[in-house]
Amino acid sequence: MPALDAVLSRIDANLDEALKRLFGLIAIPSVSTDPAYKGDCARAAQWLVDDLKTIGFDASVRETAGHPMVVAHAKATRRDVPHVLFYGHYDVQPADPLDLWETEPFAPRLADAPTGKRIVARGSADDKGQLMTFVEACRAFMQSGGLPCDVTILFEGEEETGSPSLPAFLAANKDELKASLMLVCDTNMWDRDTPMITAMLRGLALEEVIIRGATRDLHSGLFGGAAVNPIHVLARIIADLHDGQGRVTLPGFYDGVAELPEEVAEQWKQIPFKGSDFLGAVGLSTPAGEAGRSVLEMIWSRPTCDVNGISGGYAGAGSKTVLPAQASAKFSFRLVGKQDPEAVLNAFRAFVRERLPDDCRVEFQRQGASPALQLPFSSEMLSRARRALLQEWGKEPVVGGSGGSIPIVGDFKRSLGMDALMIGFGLDDDRIHSPNEKYELSSFHKGARSWARVLDALAK
Repeated sequence: MPALDAVLSRIDANLDEALKRLFGLIAIPSVSTDPAYKGDCARAAQWLVDDLKTIGFDASVRETAGHPMVVAHAKATRRDVPHVLFYGHYDVQPADPLDLWETEPFAPRLADAPTGKRIVARGSADDKGQLMTFVEACRAFMQSGGLPCDVTILFEGEEETGSPSLPAFLAANKDELKASLMLVCDTNMWDRDTPMITAMLRGLALEEVIIRGATRDLHSGLFGGAAVNPIHVLARIIADLHDGQGRVTLPGFYDGVAELPEEVAEQWKQIPFKGSDFLGAVGLSTPAGEAGRSVLEMIWSRPTCDVNGISGGYAGAGSKTVLPAQASAKFSFRLVGKQDPEAVLNAFRAFVRERLPDDCRVEFQRQGASPALQLPFSSEMLSRARRALLQEWGKEPVVGGSGGSIPIVGDFKRSLGMDALMIGFGLDDDRIHSPNEKYELSSFHKGARSWARVLDALAK
């Protein structure tokens, strides 16, 4: 296995050439959502295949019902090493509105900033700059004697449109794509000097509830007090879903929800994060969730029940005195740990039915459900990645969670049974999906060095 120092030195020496390669990929306007760019998406896929072949990968374009996939394989220099699958996406968001860009969105440039140089262009951070950090780490290994791990690469071209072709592709290519561990570089650092490993993703269960009463809207003067009001029924159900301490009252809701390991809880306490600042940025001041929980706990490691929309009756200008025939609300449950989405939805439906008056009927419209994902905190692979990032950045990486859900990672877990290490080098101010998207040069350079250290650590 090549000496790590030689690999890191090669990454440093090749930075200018690596930037040229990245600029070449960024210049291809691979906008997946607009059919006008279908040919450019195909060009980006072929560009990646050609580049991976120059390194020594067995790479090919794989056609799908939508935009093509890129699949590549390379073996390590020795046996009995981990096999990792690296995932990224080459498609990008549309550049609109064009008049807000300082320069052409697909003409990448290096710009000066108070924090150093940055790459400015659509796709610089999401996800071309990120995926090329891994490619450049692999390039440096191959040029220094060979890879420390067996590596499979999968780049898709539809992430920005919800990855419609991915589930079928994974199902059809399970054996080829199966690996020991999945690596993802589509996330952020904690701050520009502190790396982060996203080890937890909350799951999601979505349900719309429609409550119907009378056969038509009723005059509230004639029927008010005598006829049931579906809005009142729905409001009582919503109010009953939380107790006075902010906990969800569904029976069995917290089954499978574990407390954080002491080591992780202590690390989170040391993170330079103020809940007051987090809420203050959106005009709020007081945490509204479970009493006694920190804001970080509530957004990373605790389950939630929220009403995302509610409708019923008259909502136009002025007054219209009616008792509505129906009322509806959209609910979302963010899930953690080993919570079962089906069990949660079944408990929710039973909870609603128990609170229905005799003259009301209910309809449930399922909108989707997926479980939470978590790399065990005791994972040896997680420990090795933490040590590798500490060596590169000089700071203990934050091991945290994502308050949202990343369906792609769930697809891989369900189809291939793989855990994922999500290590990204983006920053919150990278303006992804917005005009003047950027990626710090330090993120690109140290990102490649970080992946070299992680691959080396995983192999030892």
